[in-house]
Amino acid sequence: MSSGRPLMVDGSWAREVPIPFPALIERLRADLIATEYTVAAVEAFLGPVASAALAREQPLAADRVAAASDDPLGALVRLFILGRAVPASLLSRALPTLGVHEAVRMGIVCPVGAGYLRAMCDLVPHADDLRDYWLASDLSEFATGTALRADHVLGGGGASATLASWTIRRPVARALDVGTGCGIQVLHLAGHAGSITATDISVRALGFARFNFALNDIEATLVLGDMLEPVRGRQFDLVVSNPPFVITPRSGGHPTIEYRDGGLAGDALVHRLMRTVGDLLAPGGVAQFLGNWEVPAGSSFDEVVSAWVNGLGLDAWVIQRATQDPAEYAELWVRDGGVRSGTSRYDEMYAGWLDDFASRDVAQIGFGVVTLHRPLRPRPVWIDLEDLPTPVGSAVGAEVADGLDMRNWLADNGIDGLLATRWCIADDVTIERTSLGTDPEPAAIVARRGSPLRRSVRLDAVSAGLLSVCDGVLTAAQALTAIATLLGVDLGSAIEGSAPVIRRLVADGFIRRADV
Repeated sequence: MSSGRPLMVDGSWAREVPIPFPALIERLRADLIATEYTVAAVEAFLGPVASAALAREQPLAADRVAAASDDPLGALVRLFILGRAVPASLLSRALPTLGVHEAVRMGIVCPVGAGYLRAMCDLVPHADDLRDYWLASDLSEFATGTALRADHVLGGGGASATLASWTIRRPVARALDVGTGCGIQVLHLAGHAGSITATDISVRALGFARFNFALNDIEATLVLGDMLEPVRGRQFDLVVSNPPFVITPRSGGHPTIEYRDGGLAGDALVHRLMRTVGDLLAPGGVAQFLGNWEVPAGSSFDEVVSAWVNGLGLDAWVIQRATQDPAEYAELWVRDGGVRSGTSRYDEMYAGWLDDFASRDVAQIGFGVVTLHRPLRPRPVWIDLEDLPTPVGSAVGAEVADGLDMRNWLADNGIDGLLATRWCIADDVTIERTSLGTDPEPAAIVARRGSPLRRSVRLDAVSAGLLSVCDGVLTAAQALTAIATLLGVDLGSAIEGSAPVIRRLVADGFIRRADV
């Protein structure tokens, strides 16, 4: 992976640096295709129990299945996924076009003992709705049995999967991946972006990304540099980032692991990204990224994040997905670095995290997804901050895209446009009415969607009445007039009181415009 000249040493585009071993990469790709080294095939080979255990980073069950087989696919699983040594004779059957000698020359495997080889990197199958891919990265902790090195290049993990799931997948002309790492987000962008640029501060990461793009026959421009700096002055239609957002103490000898630590104190890196990424957005452009934010004692997620997004001149939609207290956060990231509990080093690092949070009076750390949008034309921007800790489905990007469209529509058209529009209830909406005792009137009315975000909205009598008659025939104003008359309430008061709930029904897709 380190073959070839360094990237960006003289400020030139990394695309101009030759790909090492292009002919061998083509031969490797041919072998991976012939062996059916895909997500679906590997899961079928391992079976549901071993596959599920492997997803929990428990390799033993998968190792037992692969070791009992002389199938070439099993050799690739043992070698590249589990980090085990395999006989050269078996690997030659799995890579007949490339050959064992050339695999060693490429640097993806190395000899260990008589007639055995071991992987020098992870090389795992990956997939989205469009195609299968392969993703090379540094060997995982359970493959090496050691703590992670500072310049470890991570493969596909939970955070990268979250970002990929939430990203809007509409066609765009220009896309940017900030902090690309091994390039996993670029693999997904390739299906809907005309041109792709990716940045990273790590030369090793860009080396893996360059290899992955060649292996998957993807065109992308790689640039070495810190976050947004290398692409200042350019504009993009879509910016995505899984940045090094982990909050790490900056004193006490805590190791800096490049893929997760941005080198800034507290949540300053995510704050800086949020405040500056708008400079790169073309009109109508969208930025989506993950982040952590500190919530001091006596404050709230809304207060912290609203202070970050106010004044940006961008529409801002921030969804907090989870929270942890300082102790939970410390435990997660000490373990993530490969340091195990019960050791003096674990206790030292744990205490350092607690002291760091205490120095800023941090009570909670939030994790979530940020979506920023530059309006096509000047208008007042909107800000929507949500706490959504409940489980969600996969591939929520389409729902995020629809939600962004409707929030923009509401900003462009206001309450007058909402009232003048005919609405239809979405197909996946159910309405629950809960009564207490013998009281015939419901104590609570809740609308729920079966979509990936699995939203629910508590309704009042007016909004419940409107939702029940949204069949595309009446405008909202006509329907509300009839409902107000039926309930014996003033129309203006009914609209004013229910407007926030009705806007939420529109924004979150419970009702949709009948004219589109």
